[in-house]
Amino acid sequence: MASSFVELDVRPILRAGGEPFEAIMGAVSKLGPGQGLRLLATFKPVPLFSVLGARGFAHEAQELAGGDWEVLFRPEEGASQPPSAAAETGSADASDWPAPVQHMDNRDLDPPEPMVRILAATEALKEGDVLSALLCREPIFLLPELAKRGHAWRGAFEGDGKTYRILVRIGAAGKAAA
Repeated sequence: MASSFVELDVRPILRAGGEPFEAIMGAVSKLGPGQGLRLLATFKPVPLFSVLGARGFAHEAQELAGGDWEVLFRPEEGASQPPSAAAETGSADASDWPAPVQHMDNRDLDPPEPMVRILAATEALKEGDVLSALLCREPIFLLPELAKRGHAWRGAFEGDGKTYRILVRIGAAGKAAA
């Protein structure tokens, strides 16, 4: 059980339209033995539960006044920190993938709604199908969820630097044609 917590308040980042994932993972990587993370956010960061759970952290979430959230991430005894599966499934070119069968524009949605909609859409598609989605930020929390479900992905910011396009190939993670 954590004997102390390092506090990280990502509410200013979120309110400015930023993505706090890098700051969160940076804080987690600097935790000492037995230390936990006290995270303050503008929404309940459900996708982060599985990301940090895979790194050996249990969580307790509580809503604060005004709709903000406090989450305590405690290291579980004997837990290891495996590498992110997201990096393994998002690096190759998608030029040999079939054309997308579904297109989504999630740029006007607040987190975690884009992720929720994309994951729901993947459930309705067949293996090998490709989904295309536009987002207003890099979907850092979505990527490990896609990998965990066996989907491959490719994504990058478009030329405007504001629109992130992701392609998701259903059930293709780890396959040669992925």
